[in-house]
Amino acid sequence: MNGEDRTDMPYRTSNPANMRSLPPDRSIVLTEQRNPRTMNLHRMSVGDIVETINHEDSLVTDALARARRSLTAFIEAAEPGFRAGGRLVYIGAGTSGRLGVLDASECPPTFQVDAGRVVGIIAGGDAALRRSSEGREDDPSGARPDLDALKLNRNDTVLGIAAGGTTPYVLGGVACARETAPEILTGLLVCSPMACPPGVDHLIVIETGPEVVAGSTRMKAGTATKLALNTISTALMIRSGKVYQNLMVDLAATNDKLRDRAARIISTLTGLGRQDSFSLLERAQGKVKTAILMHERGMSSERADAILKECGGRLDRALEGQGDDDG
Repeated sequence: MNGEDRTDMPYRTSNPANMRSLPPDRSIVLTEQRNPRTMNLHRMSVGDIVETINHEDSLVTDALARARRSLTAFIEAAEPGFRAGGRLVYIGAGTSGRLGVLDASECPPTFQVDAGRVVGIIAGGDAALRRSSEGREDDPSGARPDLDALKLNRNDTVLGIAAGGTTPYVLGGVACARETAPEILTGLLVCSPMACPPGVDHLIVIETGPEVVAGSTRMKAGTATKLALNTISTALMIRSGKVYQNLMVDLAATNDKLRDRAARIISTLTGLGRQDSFSLLERAQGKVKTAILMHERGMSSERADAILKECGGRLDRALEGQGDDDG
């Protein structure tokens, strides 16, 4: 039998046109490059590996410091719309998507903000939170159904999250959002230097450098992304009156841990003892700001609620007497 007639040759191709097209070359992306400080990982002891990873992680805070201006500009631009009732919408795939969903899911219990105010959209949907669905990140139209369901408006902010800055799902999602609602604010958070894509109002670059394991952006890039999202959402919540001094006065006391924290906050701000703080919290129906205002202004829970509403939920203004026609 002539070898040229064999049909079981694994690498024989009679029609090169049927081959899948090659993916884009991402070797220029900083997070894909090799780290010169970790070239001998396979020879390291456990102690050396831990020390090396710790050192690389220590560089993340410097990267965030260099991005301070762009983070500040993005938050300042998002604040008016968010305070007017708009939403903060994260779009990401893989680790970036999971971090966006994580930050969104932690805002309601921490700040008693409605679940729909901070939204995380991830390639592959909720199933991708537990099981990787990396193939979905190549679809630039993948986020469109979720974005369409949100019915974006002028007060909303959409932030794409992509460590390398090349993810089609994310870039396409931000473009789709701008197409759907041209007046919204858009941003892109990346960990590798790049030019600002069309349709992106704010590019936030947190240059974390090559990873310990080349391309493993769940490491430094993931850590930097988590810290940046913490900063963005927390700053917006503080500016929206969800924090007084450095206390989460808008928390929902839904379990024993949070009831204990709520009582301690009341005690700290009013000087009441622990038992009296719990009693006041109960009379305020579990609302910390209401309880504090009741005690400090000597009023009923109904009146305290009304004044807080008039003050946009801001405890500082309510304590100063704003919103009180009688005060």
